Amino acid sequence: MSIVVRGLIRGLVGACAFGLSASVFAADAAPAASAFTKGDAKAGETKAAVCAACHGPGGKSAMPAWPKLAGQGAPYLYAQLKHFKDGSRNNPIMAGQVAALSDQDMQDLAVFFAAQEMSPGVASKDAIPVAEKLYRAGNAERGIPACSSCHGPKGSGNPAASYPRIGGQHADYTAAQLNAYRKGERKAGANGLIMAEVAGKLTDAEIAALASYVNGLQ
Repeated sequence: MSIVVRGLIRGLVGACAFGLSASVFAADAAPAASAFTKGDAKAGETKAAVCAACHGPGGKSAMPAWPKLAGQGAPYLYAQLKHFKDGSRNNPIMAGQVAALSDQDMQDLAVFFAAQEMSPGVASKDAIPVAEKLYRAGNAERGIPACSSCHGPKGSGNPAASYPRIGGQHADYTAAQLNAYRKGERKAGANGLIMAEVAGKLTDAEIAALASYVNGLQ
């Protein structure tokens, strides 16, 4: 883990410990398209037809294993498509889907999905006592920053920093990604390295609780 990544995490943990607002590091996001305007949403709508098989029409996935793309930040979506294409994020299915996409195609898709509205989920009541404190305040003793310091109070993310929207995301998918970060299977990009470090400190129970909790954020 690089000194820069450790420094960022210590800064986030310190801010939480001193009760600073999450907006010090990442304000609750503005509409994603406003931070990423190189794509053409209309063109992206046409190109997104094939994506609907897994991610649902307009990116509103009904399958817990496949992420909702609707309302996700365009810079984050674009970055992930590039990671799939260059192999730094390993997913055989997505690698095949992005192989023929041009850079413009990826930008068009990112802007289209960002302009859609994510459907809300519901958190388990059992998850709230475990997850809410971690999400809002982190755990300074264990070096865990508050999730809200990057993803925002409502899980809306921060498109300008490519911090993804997690509020409303399927719990199964979120848990799978946290486990992938923890195992070192997902670490593409600087933000991926940060998440790998943070997730490595979470227990199985905390991952399950956080995944359910963010599903209910809106």
